[in-house]
Amino acid sequence: MTKQWKLKEIVLMSILGVVFGVIYLVFFLVGEGVRNILAPFGLAPFGYEVIYGVWFIVAIMAAYILRKPGVAFTAEFIAGIVEVLLGSAAGPGLLLSAAIQGAGAELAFALTGWKDYRLRVLVLSGISTAVVSFAWHLYSAGMIALAPWLIVSTLIVRIISAALISGVLGKWLSDQLAQTGVLRGYALGKELQRKRKYESA
Repeated sequence: MTKQWKLKEIVLMSILGVVFGVIYLVFFLVGEGVRNILAPFGLAPFGYEVIYGVWFIVAIMAAYILRKPGVAFTAEFIAGIVEVLLGSAAGPGLLLSAAIQGAGAELAFALTGWKDYRLRVLVLSGISTAVVSFAWHLYSAGMIALAPWLIVSTLIVRIISAALISGVLGKWLSDQLAQTGVLRGYALGKELQRKRKYESA
């Protein structure tokens, strides 16, 4: 499989980045709502953590669909640019967070030489993104000031959220999209076609 990106792959990656950039911005409001609900119970720090996997999903979906080096990082960064352009409260600093999250997602695929896109690798990508982003947020978001038990607890919740939302749900959404036939010209679509031919043989 060639590692060079085709124009149609760049277009699809960009579309995914734009769509999820909008979704990410919407989920910022969702996170605020969850945070306000948990605040009276002293659990406000978990408000965003329970849904944090949402902010990694485009990197994993794009990588799973296109299967090329750099796709996870680029798709996540594009989503970050869209969020900033749409007026995210996080401001331009969000671009650095997006780059760090994209790098975290890319790490798992790099460890396989960008050759393994099974569910366990997608879940690992979500987990690696969660850990890398959490390490960054410890200082950039001041989380290091939290009680040790709260730091550990929020990390665990972020890891679970990333594994389930970006890994498991990301794969499921991509597979459903492939089932429609719109991904026929991409790696995931071609894999699905091969499976169908094998099953019908």
